[in-house]
Amino acid sequence: MQIIAIYPGTFDPITNGHIDIIARAAKLYHRVIVAVAVNNNKAPLFSLDERVALVQAVTTEFANVNVIGFSTLLVEFAKQQGANVILRGLRAVSDFEYEFQLAGMNRRLSPDLETMFLTPAEQYEFISSTMIREIARLKGDVSSFVPPIVGNALTEKFKQE
Repeated sequence: MQIIAIYPGTFDPITNGHIDIIARAAKLYHRVIVAVAVNNNKAPLFSLDERVALVQAVTTEFANVNVIGFSTLLVEFAKQQGANVILRGLRAVSDFEYEFQLAGMNRRLSPDLETMFLTPAEQYEFISSTMIREIARLKGDVSSFVPPIVGNALTEKFKQE
């Protein structure tokens, strides 16, 4: 049986921590789908198309990774893609309660879909997209937190403000 994992998120922007999770997932699963969410509850800096393009640009080295934008319920998207696993990253204990509740709800909605958690390498544990956006907005150096193409996109986006 092929195991297909979905790694969902808004990826606004994608960080080195996300890429670390993707790299490790690519070794564990036959196929990894990075599912870039619309997420109407947030006001993303980058459009869905921009986020998908950035994620695609930084994941080209992984032959078994696909990037797809989506705006449906995650469990429905997972079914459409034939996924067996929802992959979630945990940076800190503070992430666990929310992720635990989310995993329980997804299990209730789709009992055959398992949730697996990966933690990023320790040098990425503190990185969040929210912090990266704020540092970039204030003209700080984000080069050690995101790939160069993402850093350039952030610089360009904040030049427009």
